[in-house]
Amino acid sequence: MVSTRWTHILAFISIALVSLSSAPSHAQAALLMEEPYGFFGTLNPTGHTAIYLQRVCADTPVKLRRCQPDEFGAVIARYQGINGYDWVAIPLIPYLYSVDDASQVPDRVDRSTVTHLRQRYRETHLQDLGDHLANGGFLHGGWTQLVGVAYERRIYAFRFQTTPAQDQALIESMNAGPNRSHFDLLFNNCADFARVVMNTWFPGTFRRSIFPDAGMTTPKQISHKLVKYARKNPDVHLAVFEIPQVPGYRHQSHNNKSIAESLITTGYAIPIFLLNPYVAGGLLVDYLVRGHFHIIPSDPQVLSPDNLSALTVPAADPQNPDSAGELAPCVAAAGSPETSASETANSGLEGIKALHE
Repeated sequence: MVSTRWTHILAFISIALVSLSSAPSHAQAALLMEEPYGFFGTLNPTGHTAIYLQRVCADTPVKLRRCQPDEFGAVIARYQGINGYDWVAIPLIPYLYSVDDASQVPDRVDRSTVTHLRQRYRETHLQDLGDHLANGGFLHGGWTQLVGVAYERRIYAFRFQTTPAQDQALIESMNAGPNRSHFDLLFNNCADFARVVMNTWFPGTFRRSIFPDAGMTTPKQISHKLVKYARKNPDVHLAVFEIPQVPGYRHQSHNNKSIAESLITTGYAIPIFLLNPYVAGGLLVDYLVRGHFHIIPSDPQVLSPDNLSALTVPAADPQNPDSAGELAPCVAAAGSPETSASETANSGLEGIKALHE
């Protein structure tokens, strides 16, 4: 009788283990919309965009790998002025705060503190990028844009789900291609990089558009299209979070704007008008008629340096009542998660290859 009881117990444990092992495994990613700042941010108020991958880590700044259990993923984006590299991957905490441990993030910073934190991180972790990295300046970027981003500006994270198959496809494709810079502010910028990568998860969703961005790609446009796509697909779960700017180093960053919005406050109208006055007029009319498109919730959940778990730990429940327009990628309208992930990964490889051409 005892033997029979143990047989039943072992059978129950075996069934439980099989059920757990067969459950679909999910990771998280997030589209980061980063606000413009400073004088250049006033002239070009579109901002910056990057992609955070929760289970993809930086083996080096230019080589990706799967994360270990105790790692928090990496941020990948296109940059200018990084010794000829097109994209660079930086671990999440250093990317935001220039430190390895979130407990080391100061509550308030000044210029000398930010410079010290960045320089220390560069000497320790960025040697693979070369010994003669440019700091960057008013017109050209440099290595300082890779770390301590939250000292410069506020960031909004649009979190969604990915699968191991998608993560692995991205790793293999990015590592296989030549990482050569072909940055162009108008038509091959950081938002164009995000557009191609995001299309591997949501094929055909992210395209350039004449209105409201005159055929260019901007961070706000990419974020808007993600939110719009998610609202039409109830089986997609997106949550929006705010990562505040650490006070003290700079004045508060500005809101991201589309090209049409920028016409009202900057000199964008002049070159566009000279190239095509009809497009310039259409952009102005588009802005006046459709106005602003709101993509940020009125009260998004705020993430502090010591509480980034909404990004670094997969959510047990993808619904997030504290954010608006809840979504997280559905890679297909039907089919099992793993089958859909494989199909999306395969269809996305061609898009990622475009990054290396």
